[in-house]
Amino acid sequence: MTIQFNTDKSVPGNEEFTATFLNLIEEGLSRYDHHITRLEVHLSDEDGLKEGMNTKRCLLEARLKGRQPFSVINQSDSYDQAISGALDKLTTSLDTILGRLGNHQRKRIDKTGL
Repeated sequence: MTIQFNTDKSVPGNEEFTATFLNLIEEGLSRYDHHITRLEVHLSDEDGLKEGMNTKRCLLEARLKGRQPFSVINQSDSYDQAISGALDKLTTSLDTILGRLGNHQRKRIDKTGL
């Protein structure tokens, strides 16, 4: 799984900041590693440098093998919370998508009698 990390100009983009979140994302998605070919992370601050509630935004776009890409968005008070919330949404979506694929494949096998 390739992870591309993008930030806007108001997000601190130093290596330590990025590495912390990359580790969180890699751990959170480790069981889906063989399904996801690429993951794009977009972090932004909706209010720029001003303080405010729910201004930290994380968009995760996942590209699965043989499927159309899809994305989830989460906004929160901190980058940690925004990323954690987006990861929760992404894993829920992945469970649903992969569960449907598994059911579809099982039905096809049942019909063919293999």
